[in-house]
Amino acid sequence: MSAFDDWTAAACAALGLDETSVDRTLVLDVARDVAHHVLRPAAPVGAYLLGLAVGRGADPAQAAAALTDLARAWPAPDQES
Repeated sequence: MSAFDDWTAAACAALGLDETSVDRTLVLDVARDVAHHVLRPAAPVGAYLLGLAVGRGADPAQAAAALTDLARAWPAPDQES
């Protein structure tokens, strides 16, 4: 196991979550898209919001797609010369 696998397993155990229900790729993809299209600090907030939505019953794939679509459509910050 990698350190990432070990940490995920330990975090799931600490939170009482079934490790097999965690789709790390989905979360990482959302975080990547938010970081690249919005702001880097928005990535963990996006991941947290994804978790809140899923915890309240949202379909993980649909919630992730909604956040990814929002991030990709986010206006680029003005470039100062």
